[in-house]
Amino acid sequence: MPEGFEIYVVKPGDTVDSIAERFGVNVKIIIEDNQIIFPYALAIGQALFIDLGTRSPFRSLRVSGYAYPFISEWVLEQTLPYLSELPVFSYGFTSMGELVPPKLPDDWMINMAKEYGTLPILTLTPFDENGNFSNFLISQVVNNQQSIDNLINNLLTTMYQKGYEGIDIDFEYILAEDRDVFTEFVNQTAKVMQQNGFHTSIALAPKTSSDQRGLLYEGKDYRSLGEIVDHALIMTYEWGYTYGPPMAVSPINQVRRVIEYAVTEIEPAKIDLGIPNYGYDWPLPYERGVTAATTIGNVQAVQIAIAQGVPIQFDEVAQSPFFVYEADGVNHEVWFEDVRSIQRKLELIKEYALGGCGYWQIMRWWRANWKLLEKIFYIKK
Repeated sequence: MPEGFEIYVVKPGDTVDSIAERFGVNVKIIIEDNQIIFPYALAIGQALFIDLGTRSPFRSLRVSGYAYPFISEWVLEQTLPYLSELPVFSYGFTSMGELVPPKLPDDWMINMAKEYGTLPILTLTPFDENGNFSNFLISQVVNNQQSIDNLINNLLTTMYQKGYEGIDIDFEYILAEDRDVFTEFVNQTAKVMQQNGFHTSIALAPKTSSDQRGLLYEGKDYRSLGEIVDHALIMTYEWGYTYGPPMAVSPINQVRRVIEYAVTEIEPAKIDLGIPNYGYDWPLPYERGVTAATTIGNVQAVQIAIAQGVPIQFDEVAQSPFFVYEADGVNHEVWFEDVRSIQRKLELIKEYALGGCGYWQIMRWWRANWKLLEKIFYIKK
């Protein structure tokens, strides 16, 4: 096929050898690309990425991937060739605008990013002492010009000292009454960054209308912020989340609604589509306020299905894979991403002419995702 790849869904009786023979591909490549573990068992319904060798990318794409400083050096090294930007998560701040660095060193990440031609980005987050987003801290800073000035100056100093090449502003749960002062804070920050040769990006909650109610949405002015920043990540994930009921993390029908609205407020070339590099495993029955899902990797999800001997299903509305299993007398429901669901998201990027995508997060290595991405887009600057 023109894209140079095939996505094959495993059927009863299939083996990696029979699939390799079917497509005329080296079996070792299928095993490596899909991170299949010896003795190379497969799950019925598992989606495999089959590399057919040729490549004809559609166009270039900006790609970012958030990472904590405790990321495996090997995982980061494997992922950087596919990234335009590496947002390091994260720097905090005090009410007086003093910068709070990550607990672990980040210099090695900055240096490695530059070795691979990837821009290291300082991610700024308003975390309290418990590691939660604090709208009280946000309010203290954005309503105090001296704190704003201190924070911007401290950011500049750190960026020059460390070698960061941009800033990503990831503020969540902004109070509705702080919407305009937050926008002005971003405006002042972006102007100073631009004057010093740095760029500014922002993470935005997935809104579907300008007047959408809720603490996640009311403090974010899509249109004004979109005009200020160089690009904006729309966090199109977490419909299925740790304390919510079992469902797709990033259902394509909901993602489409968000993007349909976003492109009416922000220039499409400035928009990055958020993509989750994780799934959830819920114990059943689900009880609101009690049940908590376990975060799992997308490769890990398939391994669970194989180990439990259950088929993987695919929800046609959400365009997401899922399965159920029973272990130790407890039923479970798992939702995750595979190359089919990622392909649907990449098609959405093409359809709406978006400028990029951003992964939360790259702590787990998922080779098939990156192989798929580079078949469809040019993914380096």
